[in-house]
Amino acid sequence: MKLIELISGLRTSEETLSSTRALGEAMGKVTTVSADMPGFLANRMLMPYINEACFCLGEGIGTKEDIDTTMKLGTNVPMGPLALADFIGLDTCLAIMEVLHQELGDTKYRPAPLLKNYVKAGLLGKKTGEGFYKYD
Repeated sequence: MKLIELISGLRTSEETLSSTRALGEAMGKVTTVSADMPGFLANRMLMPYINEACFCLGEGIGTKEDIDTTMKLGTNVPMGPLALADFIGLDTCLAIMEVLHQELGDTKYRPAPLLKNYVKAGLLGKKTGEGFYKYD
């Protein structure tokens, strides 16, 4: 990954933020700064995207292949949301959605029933050999 997302807390000094940014850049990384809020920037945007793909699959709006292909080719991302969820781990995706839902209190963050069912069934993605896709 090329990115380091720096989290600036209420008491993080400008000096600490500056030196941390410099360290990241010295490691060849691009740095961004987020406030200390649930999900920060990356997960606050990414997880609802993945969760909505789970809703689409669970509601029969499209197949897993159609959902992933639509997003890959339609938005020029290297991996569709369901394949990405498998890569991250469905249990991790669910845990993040639960934190967003609990901490922010907005129903837009409620975990998709299909995601919860996959995790209950032990279908966690690549790490277990099966999630939305099967892996050898």
